[in-house]
Amino acid sequence: MSVSSTRALGLGLIMALTASACTPLRSHQGYVVDVDLVNSIQPGVDNRQSVLQTLGTPTITSQFGGGDWYYVARDSRNLGYTLPHPVSQITLQVSFDQAGNVTTIRRAGIDQVADISPYGKTTPTLGRQRGFFQDLFGNIGAVGAPGAGGGQGGGMGGGRTRP
Repeated sequence: MSVSSTRALGLGLIMALTASACTPLRSHQGYVVDVDLVNSIQPGVDNRQSVLQTLGTPTITSQFGGGDWYYVARDSRNLGYTLPHPVSQITLQVSFDQAGNVTTIRRAGIDQVADISPYGKTTPTLGRQRGFFQDLFGNIGAVGAPGAGGGQGGGMGGGRTRP
């Protein structure tokens, strides 16, 4: 091979790699929604066991009260090495009463997705801003301070003076 053909081959390879980095990557996360199965669940007719057999294990269950199951499906897309962003999302909420019967079925879409931005490496809190050394040495001198609940006197004589 000549030098010019080697350069052309190398340039073509670099262009192919560059172009492949710009192709959109699509991904699916969570529950695979089957519309017929979802529509077969009826409030007042189905119970926890029939929903479990029809839709399978929920993505998320409510921790308090235990009355809701959530089935979440999300389609995302990203270009190259960028972070993926949701293109569509379906959230199916199945609510149960105390007896375990289906009471309501709600559907939500991408409009219910909240976009949050974490604040650096710390979580902002109310109160004093203290540094490492203030936390380490901040209690020096606080022992035996008024209102600290310490005993009277202190020292080996039990608080008595000698004549």
